[in-house]
Amino acid sequence: MYLKSIEMHGFKSFANKIVLDFHNGMTGIVGPNGSGKSNVSDAVRWVLGEQSAKQLRGASMQDVIFSGTENRKPLSYAYVAITMDNSDHMLDIDFEEVTVARRVYRSGESEYLLNGSPCRLKDVNELFYDTGIGKEGYSIIGQGQIEKILNGRPEERRELFEKKLESERENLIRINDILSELERQAGPLERQAEKAKIFLKKREELKKNDVNLFLMEMERIDAQLKEAAVNYETVRGQLEETTAFHEKMKTEYEQLEDAMEAVSAEIESERNKLNESTILKEKLEGQIGVLNEQIKAAELSDEHFGNRRKELESERTEKENQLNAYEEEKLALDMQLEQAKQRLKKAEHELKNLQESIQNCNEKIDSGKNERMELLNQKALIQANQQKFDTTIEQISIQKAQLNQRLLQKKSSESGLEHLLEEETHTLQKVQDEIEQLRQKEQKLEDGQSQRRQTLAELNRTLEETTAKYHKLSSRLESLRNIAERYDGYGNSIRKVMAQKEREPGLLGVVSDLIKVEKKYETAIETALGGSIQNIVTKDDETAKKMIAYLKQNRFGRATFLPLTSVKGSGDIKYPEALQEPGVIGLAHTLATYDETYRGIMRQLLGRVVVADTIDHAAALAKKYRYSLSIVTLEGESLRPGGSMTGGAFKNSGNLLGRNREMEELSAEAKQTQELIEKQKACREELLTAIALNSDDMEKVREELQQKYLLENTAGLNVERARQQKEQSEAALKNLQSEGMKLESRIREMKEEKAQAQKEIAQVKQKEEELEQETATYQEILDEKLYLEGSAGRSFSEAQMEESNIRQKSEFAASNIERVKEEIEKYGIQIQKLSEEAELAKEDVNRSYPADHPFFGR
Repeated sequence: MYLKSIEMHGFKSFANKIVLDFHNGMTGIVGPNGSGKSNVSDAVRWVLGEQSAKQLRGASMQDVIFSGTENRKPLSYAYVAITMDNSDHMLDIDFEEVTVARRVYRSGESEYLLNGSPCRLKDVNELFYDTGIGKEGYSIIGQGQIEKILNGRPEERRELFEKKLESERENLIRINDILSELERQAGPLERQAEKAKIFLKKREELKKNDVNLFLMEMERIDAQLKEAAVNYETVRGQLEETTAFHEKMKTEYEQLEDAMEAVSAEIESERNKLNESTILKEKLEGQIGVLNEQIKAAELSDEHFGNRRKELESERTEKENQLNAYEEEKLALDMQLEQAKQRLKKAEHELKNLQESIQNCNEKIDSGKNERMELLNQKALIQANQQKFDTTIEQISIQKAQLNQRLLQKKSSESGLEHLLEEETHTLQKVQDEIEQLRQKEQKLEDGQSQRRQTLAELNRTLEETTAKYHKLSSRLESLRNIAERYDGYGNSIRKVMAQKEREPGLLGVVSDLIKVEKKYETAIETALGGSIQNIVTKDDETAKKMIAYLKQNRFGRATFLPLTSVKGSGDIKYPEALQEPGVIGLAHTLATYDETYRGIMRQLLGRVVVADTIDHAAALAKKYRYSLSIVTLEGESLRPGGSMTGGAFKNSGNLLGRNREMEELSAEAKQTQELIEKQKACREELLTAIALNSDDMEKVREELQQKYLLENTAGLNVERARQQKEQSEAALKNLQSEGMKLESRIREMKEEKAQAQKEIAQVKQKEEELEQETATYQEILDEKLYLEGSAGRSFSEAQMEESNIRQKSEFAASNIERVKEEIEKYGIQIQKLSEEAELAKEDVNRSYPADHPFFGR
C-alpha cells in the first residue's frame, strides 16, 4: 500500500485545483519558504480527521478555506482527497484504490467521502486501524517541531520528557490492568486450548475417514455407472418407441383440444348473456324501489316549498311598505337640508367677504407705513450718493492718465515673444514625430510578444495536460503490470503455482495469458471459458503431476492443469450447419488468437462453443437443434446442452482476458503521449528563445523612447514657457485696454447717476404726500367693516347648527333605506332559491318516471 496522489482545491493557499501524483521513486516535496509545503502536510492531517484548528495553524476550521487576494475572490469551500493503492488489501475494503476526501463550507457544514460515497469520521478512523496511518501518526511531523526540540531550553525539554514519561506511566497502568485481566482469563483459555487441540486431532481423523468414505463411494458409483450403461442401452430403444407413440398421441390430443376450445367458447358466450339478463333485472327492480321513495319525498318537499314561499312573500311586502315610508321621509329631509345649505352658504359668503375686506384694509395701511419709511431712507441715501459721485469722478480721471502710459510699454515687448514661441513649437513637433515612430515600433513588438506569450501559455497548459495524461497512463500501466505479475484475480492455488514459473520451465502459463481476444468478443469468450480461464497449461504430464504434488504438500488448494501432451481437442461440433444460422458469429476458438502450440488446448476448451450476437438468436438456435449445443452471446448469456440458460447483469471485476489487451493499448498510448510531450517541449523552447530576442529589441526601443521623452519634456517646457510669456503679455495688454475702457465708462455712469439722483429726490417727496392721504382713507373703511363682521359671524353659526341637525336626520333615514333594501333582496333570493329547488324536485320525478319507459307509468 502506498500513497498515489493528493488532490486539493480551495485549501489554504491552493486556490486552483491541484493534483500531486506520487510515482515510483518520488520521496518528497521540496521548495522555498512560503511555497506551501507545510500546507500539503496540513491537508493530509486534515483529510485524515484532524478536528483541532490550532493543529492546522488556524483559529477556526473556516481558516483552512482560501480567503482570497487583491486579485481573486475568496472561495466558499475547501476540498482535499488522498488516493492510496490497495492492491495488497492492507485496508479492509474491496477496492484496488481507496480515495478518502473531506469538504468543509464557510457555513460550517462538512462531509467525509470514501470512494465518492458519504461516510462518517468514525468510518475513516476504523479504515486506518492497525495501519500506522492517522492524524496523530509519526508519519506527519509539523514544521518547526524538530527544531523546537533541538533548540529549546533544557527546562522546556525536561518538561516535554516529563509529559511523555507521565503519559507512559499512565499507559503502563493501563497495560498492568490488561495483564491482570488476561491472567484471570489464562486458566479458562488454557482449558479451551486443550479442547481445541482435541478438536483439531478429531478433525484430522474425520478428514481421513471422509477420504476413505469418498474412495468407497467412488467404487460403488463406478459399479453403478457400469450397470447404468447397460440399462441405458435398453432404455434408449424403449425411448425411441415411446417417442414415436408420444408424437402420435400428441397430434390426436391437439385436435381434441382445438374442438374442446370451440365448444367452451360457445358455452361461455351463452353463460355471459344469461348473467347480463339477470343483472339487468335485479338492477331495474332496485331502481323501482328507490324511485318510489324519491316520489314521496318530492311531494312532501313541494308542499313545504309552497308554504315557505308564501311566508317569504308576506315578509317582503311588509319590508317594501317600510321602504316607501323611509324614502318619503328621506325626500322631505333632503329638501330641508338643501334649503339649510343655501342659507349656510350665503352666511359664509357674507362673512368671508367682510373678513377679506378687513384684511385688505389692514394690509394697505401697513403697506403705506412701510413705503413711507422706505422713502425716507431712500431720500437720505440719494443725498449721500451725490457727494460720493463728485469724489469718484475726480479719482478716475487720475487713474486714466497713468493707464495710457503703461499701454505704450506693453506694445513694444510683444513682437519679440511671438518669434520665440514659433521656434520652440517647431522643435517640439519634430521630437513628437520621432516619438510616434518609436511608439509604433514598440506596439508592433508588444503585439508580437503578447501573441507569443499567449501561445506559450496555451502550450504550457497543453503540456501540463499531456504530462498529467502520461503520468496517469504510466501509473495505470504499472498497476496492471504489477497485478499481472502477482496474478491478482486468480485463485490462491494458481498464484502459488505460477510463483514457481521461473524455477519450473514446464509451466507455460494460465489460459488467459495464452490467448488474445478482440474487445467486443472478450465477454463471450470469458463466459465460454468459465472456470477454465484459470487452468494452467504445462509442457507435459510430468510437470502437471509435480505441481499437483506441490499443492498437496503445502495445502495451497486445488488447480486444473492442461498438459500439451495429453489435451488435444478436435474442436468439431455435432451440427456444423448451425454456424450458418442467423445471428451466429462462429465457434469460440475461431474468434481468439493464440500460438499454434496451444491449438489442441484451445479447440478442446472453445471448439464446441457457438458464439451468437443476441440471446434471442441463441435461444432460437438452441431450440432448433434440440438443446444439444453450447452457446454464448456477446453480452455473456450462456445456453448449455439440456436447455439451461445463464444470464443477467454481467459482473467481471477481474477482466482476465482484457488485462493484456489493455496493457498493450496503454503502452502504445503512453508512447504516443511521450513523443507528443517531447514535441511540445521543443516548441516551447523555440517560443522562449523568440520571446527572449523580442524582449531585447523591446528594451532597446524603450531606452531610445526614454531619451526622446526627455527631449520632448524639455521642448514642451520651453514651448509652454514662451506661450505663457506671450499669453501673459497679451493678457496684460488686454487688461490695460479693458481697464481704460472701464474707467471712461465709469466716468459717464457717475455723471448720469448724479443727474438721476436729483430727479429721484423730487419723486420721493411727491410719493410721500400721496401715501399719507391714502392711509387715512383706508382707516375709515376698516372701522366700518369691523362692526359688520360681528353681526355676520353670529348669522353663520346659527345656519351651521341648523344644517348639521338636518344632515344627521337624512343620513339616519338613508341607512334605514339601505337596510330595508338588503332585507327585501334577501327575501327575493330565498324565494328564487325555493322556486329553483321545487323545479329541480319536479325534474327529478320526471326523470325517474319517463312516460315511454317499459317498466313505469304515471
